[in-house]
Amino acid sequence: QVQLVESGGGLVQPGGSLRLSCAASGFTFSSYAMYWYRQAPGKERELVAVISSGGSIPNYADSVKGRFTISRDNAKNMVYLQMNSLKPEDTAVYYCSANRADWGQGTQVTVSS
Repeated sequence: QVQLVESGGGLVQPGGSLRLSCAASGFTFSSYAMYWYRQAPGKERELVAVISSGGSIPNYADSVKGRFTISRDNAKNMVYLQMNSLKPEDTAVYYCSANRADWGQGTQVTVSS
């Protein structure tokens, strides 16, 4: 079955950086676009970034464009989210997904001084 394990979250000061990782298994990873979503307390889950199956076409939410970079390693079944210039409004639980139906447990990102 599909398994997604996110990691790399934590507490960081505004302006700081984090790199999130997602280990995927149970499906043909290289055949799927991969998504990063986030959900802040009291808010709906929102799309942060998506990358094509081959990794050549990333797209970002306007709120993170220029600060976040999505990448993937199809040989390792991994997808990453490099987050720079973090803001308090980036605080959320971050999730990866291939089909937006299966989700991991998420990783908490807290941006606070």
